[in-house]
Amino acid sequence: MKLDIEQPEQDELEEEGVFSWPIWEHEEDKFEWYYEKTEKCYILEGEATVVSEFESKTIKAGDFVTFPAGLECVWDIHSFVRKHYTFE
Repeated sequence: MKLDIEQPEQDELEEEGVFSWPIWEHEEDKFEWYYEKTEKCYILEGEATVVSEFESKTIKAGDFVTFPAGLECVWDIHSFVRKHYTFE
């Protein structure tokens, strides 16, 4: 179970409807998280490192990230994160 990180073009994001998805925001923090469903999100601002038993990935503004269902991880937010998100 690994994160999929892409840097899509603006038109691809608009085609996917990303900018109509809800927004989630979080201050600097470190917490455990479990994904019951697959989540797709687009990072608007901030930076965080997501650590699982498989990998450690830093995500930042401009990244389109897919978190697979069943993923257990730790979010280590380095700077205020704001993202659009949706669950499959």
